[in-house]
Amino acid sequence: MSGAGGWWRAKTTPAKVETYTRWSFHFFAVIEVTAIGLPVFGETGTALSGWLITMVVVHAVLCALTASRTLDWTRGRREQPVRLLWALGAATYVFAVTALVLREHGGPGDDTHSAAATVFVGILAFGTGTTALGVRDRRRAVALIAGFACGAAVVSVPLGVPGIAALVTAVAVFMGGGGLAATSVFSVWLLNAVYELDEARETRARLAVAEERLRFGRDLHDVLGRNLAVIALKSELAVQLARRERPEAVEQMIEVQRIAQESQREVRAVVRGYRDADLATELAGAQGVLAAAGIDCTVTGDTAGLPAEVQSALGWVVRETTTNVLRHGEAGQCTVGLRVLEGRVVLTVENDGVAVRAGGNTGGGGSGIAGLRERLAMVEGTLEAGPVGADGFRVVASVPLTGRTVDANVSGVTS
Repeated sequence: MSGAGGWWRAKTTPAKVETYTRWSFHFFAVIEVTAIGLPVFGETGTALSGWLITMVVVHAVLCALTASRTLDWTRGRREQPVRLLWALGAATYVFAVTALVLREHGGPGDDTHSAAATVFVGILAFGTGTTALGVRDRRRAVALIAGFACGAAVVSVPLGVPGIAALVTAVAVFMGGGGLAATSVFSVWLLNAVYELDEARETRARLAVAEERLRFGRDLHDVLGRNLAVIALKSELAVQLARRERPEAVEQMIEVQRIAQESQREVRAVVRGYRDADLATELAGAQGVLAAAGIDCTVTGDTAGLPAEVQSALGWVVRETTTNVLRHGEAGQCTVGLRVLEGRVVLTVENDGVAVRAGGNTGGGGSGIAGLRERLAMVEGTLEAGPVGADGFRVVASVPLTGRTVDANVSGVTS
C-alpha cells in the first residue's frame, strides 16, 4: 500500500487527472462487458451466448485501446489514430449486424431476441461514444452520433425488425451514444484545462523571474548609463589634451577616476538592495502569491525590531520556500511562523501535499536549500528541512540574536 500511495503522491495534479481519466475510459470497457455481456448468459442458450459474449469482450477491448490512443492524441503525444478509429467504427457495425442476425436466426424465444437486441444497442452506443473522442469539432461529433443512430435504423429494417422498433432502437443508440460521447469529451476537456492551468502557473513563475531580471537590469542601466557616457567623453577629452601636452588632461583623468569610483559605489548599492530582503515584505508577498495559486497560507509573528541582516537572511528563506511550495508537490495549506526563542529567531515554513519526488528535491539535495544554508551560515544561522507526517514538508531556519540589540517589540513574537 505504501508503494502504491507513494506512486500516486509522486504524480502532479495534471498527471493524477490524466490517470483518472484514462482509467475511467478503461472502466467503460468493464461496464460494457458486465452490463451487456454477462446478462446474456441468463437469457440465451450456451452456443448463442458464447458468440454474443465474445463480440462484446472484443469490442470492449477495442474501445479501451482506441480511447487510450485518442487520449494521447489530444495531449499531442501521437498522431490521430485514424486507422484505429475506422477499425472501431467498422467493428461496431459488423458486431451490431451480427447480433441482429443472431437475433433472427439464433433460436426461438423472446429471451434470445431481447439479449441480441441489448447487445446490438449496447455495442453501437459504446462504439459511438468512444469514436466521438477522435473528433474535435462539436458539429462533426453530433453528426457522427446521428449517423450511428440512423445507421442502426437502416440496418435493422432489412433484417426483420419492425419499423417502430427500429425507430426506438435509433433513439436509444442516439441517447446512449450521445451520453457516453458527452461524458468522454467533457473528461478530455477537463484534462486539457488542468494542463493549461498548470502551464499558466509555471509561466507566471517564469514571468516573475524575468520581471525581476528586467528590474535589476533597468536599475543598473540607470546607474551606469549616464556615468559611463561621462567617463567616455572625459577620457576622450583627456586624450586630446594629453596629445597637446595640456596640464588640464590630468584634471580630466582625476574626474574620470572620481566618477568611476562613484559608479562603483552605486552599483554596490544596487546589488546590496537586490540581495537584501525585507522580511515583512517577503512574508506579505509569499502570502499573496500562494493565495493566488489557490493555497491557503497563514502567517504568524511580527518582524518589528529584528536586525537588518537577520531579516535579509530569513527573507531569502521565505523566497526560496515559497518557490518550492509552488513548484514541488500539490500543496493545499501552508503555514509560516516567526518566533523568538532563547535568543534566536526561528522561522518555520510547513506545507502539505508534498509527493515523495517533491520532498526529495526540496529536502537535502536541492541547490536552493544548499544556498540558503550558506546564507544563514554567514549570520551563524542553521537550516533544517525534511518531510513531516504523511505528505508534509517543513523548513526551520534559526538565526541567533546574541550580541545584537533587539527592540522591545520583538517580545510580541515570543511564544
